Amino acid sequence: MSIIDTPVNTVHHVLRTAYQKSVAAYWNAEKNPVNLRLGEVDDLYHHHYGLGEYDRSVLEGPADTREQRMIEEMHRLETAQADVLLDHLGDIRPADRLLDAGSGRGGTSIMANGRFGCHVDGVSISEQQVAFANDQAVKRGVADQVRFHFRNMLDTGFATGSRRGIWTNETTMYVDLFELYGEFARLLEYGGRYVCITGCSNDVQGLRSKAVSKIDEHYTCNIHPRSEYFRALAGNGLVPIDVVDLTPATIPYWELRARSEVATGIEEAFLTAYKEGSFHYLLIAADRI
Repeated sequence: MSIIDTPVNTVHHVLRTAYQKSVAAYWNAEKNPVNLRLGEVDDLYHHHYGLGEYDRSVLEGPADTREQRMIEEMHRLETAQADVLLDHLGDIRPADRLLDAGSGRGGTSIMANGRFGCHVDGVSISEQQVAFANDQAVKRGVADQVRFHFRNMLDTGFATGSRRGIWTNETTMYVDLFELYGEFARLLEYGGRYVCITGCSNDVQGLRSKAVSKIDEHYTCNIHPRSEYFRALAGNGLVPIDVVDLTPATIPYWELRARSEVATGIEEAFLTAYKEGSFHYLLIAADRI
């Protein structure tokens, strides 16, 4: 058995701190309709936000079907977000291996396999998410190429240089960036690509705003300042090739979500933080040198 397939099978090995255990417990118990109902649209489950203008006509028409139209439109926007991330992975061939770090219920991994035809491994510290995502891969007939593992993204156990591409989609706020990018630099082959989509605080404005602090508290996370990403990348031989400010493109998603029945109460904090400039929604693509 190669190191690529060696199982990590103890909770103690994967969850090393009290904080990691608390995050895992949160996601193991999470059954939020904003994740589940959107995924039920086409059985593709995401754990991230959306990009692009929404179709205003979903707010019109019969009231008894309006909520479902809004659900379907939000799901379209979150799938569009995953497509934007995958667009930045570069030239991926069927023989390549990819890593989805913090893979949630598996939607982006399944999309990546469908687009590139290559092997994809997802890792999550939530055992419930891993089981759910593996069931999805089986249902779609791709379990031979898409596999999800109960592992820590800071110490994956995968072979050095085994990955052509790695991505994190709204997961970096749960870990130390220097430790994370050290592991990614180990995993990526020379010239391999890392893509990140994340919310980050705007340190040009000083300390985090009240709205950003509220987001931290809501998700039990620690949002990093924008500058921290670039320091950690540079410190680990990861050189940005593309940086895109997605903030204007994500605001419509939040405006639509705030009007829906699946709103969680955090929508106002996101909209305030984005519009006041204290929070950015950023895509960073970086190559391993």
